[in-house]
Amino acid sequence: MTDTTATQSWFASLANPTRFIALSGAILPWLGGLTALCLAAGIYMSFTTAGDYQQGETVRIMYIHVPSAWLAMMCYTVMAISALGTLVWRHPLADVAAKSAAPLGAAFTFLALITGSLWGKPMWGTWWVWDARLTSVFILFLMYLGLIAFNKAMDDPGRAARVSAIMILVGFVNIPIIKFSVEWWNTLHQPASVIRMDGPTIAPEFLWPLLVMAIGFTLLFFTLHLMAMRNEIWRRRISVMRRHAARAAQAGG
Repeated sequence: MTDTTATQSWFASLANPTRFIALSGAILPWLGGLTALCLAAGIYMSFTTAGDYQQGETVRIMYIHVPSAWLAMMCYTVMAISALGTLVWRHPLADVAAKSAAPLGAAFTFLALITGSLWGKPMWGTWWVWDARLTSVFILFLMYLGLIAFNKAMDDPGRAARVSAIMILVGFVNIPIIKFSVEWWNTLHQPASVIRMDGPTIAPEFLWPLLVMAIGFTLLFFTLHLMAMRNEIWRRRISVMRRHAARAAQAGG
């Protein structure tokens, strides 16, 4: 068996919810422990570094705001990939992944909006401005809420999965708008200072705590996402069992 075939076989095995639950159950304790270590290290580094000469102690909001903003976009990207899995590859767990990620994306986006407002007041002199970056992130938050509400309102799981996947893919156009808004339009936000072709422009004493916090937040997302997927699988199984029990009771009556 070639490496490619072995990899495909491994991914195919994850289509079985029972195998996914078993594998995720083995991974979660280690992933949770690594998440706790990274977040603890990141928080320690965030509070032990010196404040910025211009922003003072308010610069520490960056260590929460920036990872939250990154995760807000990454979470929707995960949902878009899952949507492709639903529509193109018909993967049984793709809709589970997308549905489980939506509340997490909404939470990270809300945290990014709140911390951005707290950071913006002393820096910009206002809590909020309707510039391109802030407006597009706010729209992303509304998109998350809309998808959550839609999934709860639909009674047909199969139809809900397909329509939700289409909505997610259409909404993905907002992600590059958020990313490149500071370059396409005149906004209060500064251009990218970490992920750049010519290297980061942020000072190392701020860069390292930021990167550690970003890794911690990313691990936190995957930990919570796996837990949410497991809960969604169990919820669907219980729902199917209840429907079968109700039909059996009707047939027996």
